[in-house]
Formats: sequence, structure tokens, C-alpha cells
Amino acid sequence: MNHPIADIRRDYKLTSLNEGDVAADPFQQFTIWWDEAIKSEIDEVNAMTLATSTKDGFPSARIVLLKGYDERGFVFFTNYESDKGKELAANPHAALVFFWKELERQVRIEGLVERVSAEESDAYYQSRPAGSRIGAWASPQSEVISDRQIIEKNVLAYGEKFGTGFIPRPAHWGGYIVKPIAIEFWQGRSSRLHDRILYTVSDNGNWKKERLAP
Repeated sequence: MNHPIADIRRDYKLTSLNEGDVAADPFQQFTIWWDEAIKSEIDEVNAMTLATSTKDGFPSARIVLLKGYDERGFVFFTNYESDKGKELAANPHAALVFFWKELERQVRIEGLVERVSAEESDAYYQSRPAGSRIGAWASPQSEVISDRQIIEKNVLAYGEKFGTGFIPRPAHWGGYIVKPIAIEFWQGRSSRLHDRILYTVSDNGNWKKERLAP
């Protein structure tokens, strides 16, 4: 092999993460890191891996975009009839991962998933560019199609149907919220001895903060 994969490595040295330096609430800590990521002008800062699984536990993962968060959880939007939508209907548990390599940081989130309200889905849908709204109608997401012309014809058909007028949100498209039961903040450190701070929620809604071995 001309370029052995095993030789690819990077030593992380930017900063550290100590128990006394993080907020008592993980959402507050996420906001601190989120603001720092925004200031760092990271490309696609809201890109996150979404992992779902079938009811039998067969996993799958893909990149989606965070579209909002608050003390309830983390929100993304998609086609309810896609593979991830079907998996979430059968097994409403998911994991999210943010990797901000410029800051040598990861955030891992595990939790329960629910659909957001129709009103919230409508509001976000109508904020999207017209082409994206048409796209939600035109694409039978995750289904096998014979060629790209299927999508292109659907785009033209729905474009003619709605014209320049109001484009309603299709019933098969909307938002999900991942309500965390665990959030881990990972800061890269030298020699792979990384800092890991884990928050887990108790039955009474309080968060416990612990350090994990790297």
C-alpha cells in the first residue's frame, strides 16, 4: 500500500475539558460549544450524524442538519416515509453525533424521538426556498427509482401544479425532536487521552455529570 491507512493520525492539542469548567446543565454546555463553533466559521456546523435502527436492532446512519434546539431537545426535518422515518416509527430511539474537527470536539446525544407539532413543521417548511418545498413533494425518499428523470419530471409536475402560489407542506414530511437521556462532550487530547464528560438524566429530570475514561 502506497498510503497505509493505519499511518493516518493527528495529535489533538488545542484545549482541555474539566468537570469544573462545564455547565451543570448539558443544554447550557451545548450552547457554549455551539457559539464557539459558530464563531470558528465551521463549514456545515449544523451537520450531524443521525443513527437509527429497526425494531430488530439493525442500525443505519446518515448525515442530517440540525434545525433547532432548546431544553426539550434537538430538531431535524425529513420525509416520514423515508428509511429513517420508518425506522423511527418502529423504534423511536436515536443517536446524534456532531464532529467539529476544527475545534477537536465531538458531541454525542442519545435519546427518545417524537414528531414535532404540525404547526412547527409548517413554520419551518414555509421558511424553506421554493425549490426545497417542491423537492419534498417530488422525491419519494429512499424508494428505488429507475433513473433521475423520475425526480425531474416530478419537479416539473409539482412546479406546474403550485406555480408561484402557496406550496403546502406534504403530510409525509415534517420534523422530529430527539429528547436526550444522555449527552457526552468529547474534547480531543494528546496521545488519544481525550477528555469525555457525560451527562445523564435521572427520573426526576435532573442531570448527573461524570467523567469517562478516554
